[in-house]
Amino acid sequence: MDRPNYITPAGYSALKAEYDALFAGERPKLVETIAWAAGNGDRSENGDYIYGRKRLREIDRRLGWLSKRMKAAKVVDPSRQEDRSRIWFGATTTIADEDDNHRTLTLVGDDEADAGKGLVGWNAPLARALRGAAIGDLRRVTLPAGEKEYEVIEISYPG
Repeated sequence: MDRPNYITPAGYSALKAEYDALFAGERPKLVETIAWAAGNGDRSENGDYIYGRKRLREIDRRLGWLSKRMKAAKVVDPSRQEDRSRIWFGATTTIADEDDNHRTLTLVGDDEADAGKGLVGWNAPLARALRGAAIGDLRRVTLPAGEKEYEVIEISYPG
């Protein structure tokens, strides 16, 4: 990877929990079901066997992806941020657009991003535009809907 995969401690825990649940929970049960279904004879028309093999491939693919993401992860605790006057990784900020519509968002790792919850991935266009901004700064960002300008209203960090 050409850039670090920043992630919060909570985000890393979520990736690890998903990995553990798949590896130690769902996968062994599925292997058992596949073995049972294979013992039932003709596999070409055996739904349990066919579905089980397909689901096992999906789980193995997801486990591989999770493993790579966890190996590349650089866990950053936002509560330890020294420069709290500017927007850096883990900052929760309130911004206002030209129409004075306020929006609160938190800059998190790309694996934890969820726009519906206000969690913006570190490498998203909006996050890149806001990096290093202080209260009162104006930042212009090009979004799919067009170019917008935002003013930073508030910045906070956990802890």
